[in-house]
Amino acid sequence: MAKSKVVRQAAKQAQQAKSGGKRTIAKNRSAHHEYFIDETFEAGIELTGTEVKSLRERACQLTDAFCLIRGREAWLHGVHIHPYSNGGVWNVDPDRKRRLLLHRRQIDYLDAKLRQKGLALVPLEIYFDEHNRVKLAIGLARGKKLYDKRADMARRDSDREIARALKELNR
Repeated sequence: MAKSKVVRQAAKQAQQAKSGGKRTIAKNRSAHHEYFIDETFEAGIELTGTEVKSLRERACQLTDAFCLIRGREAWLHGVHIHPYSNGGVWNVDPDRKRRLLLHRRQIDYLDAKLRQKGLALVPLEIYFDEHNRVKLAIGLARGKKLYDKRADMARRDSDREIARALKELNR
């Protein structure tokens, strides 16, 4: 039994070393399709114990998530963290709003930027950092127009074609 624990710890350390100490829980894959990301920030999240245990099982969805600043506090809305299977009465509402832990200067900066027209605060990724704390990567984003999305798709398709052609040449 002790050997399996050592093997698990070694595998966990190898994964952390490979990813730079960061273990991704969930990514907002549509964020880069819908927005131009100008700046990124790292924020902590105020969570309960059962929510952290649920995140260890990677039971989280970021699809419709967004961030707001209200009363000099940053809040995360729309993130669905599935209830922990063994949580019982300690489970909380899976869709509740959660406070983001940022420095006061960062919150004031983001609040000033969000007052500009066309900017939004979008969650990009939830992950465990090297100290096993849950962190959220948020991006200060500007919405894309339809023609921007089409241009990105065309660029991606051409890159894919070039990579495919190079692969065929190298055979």
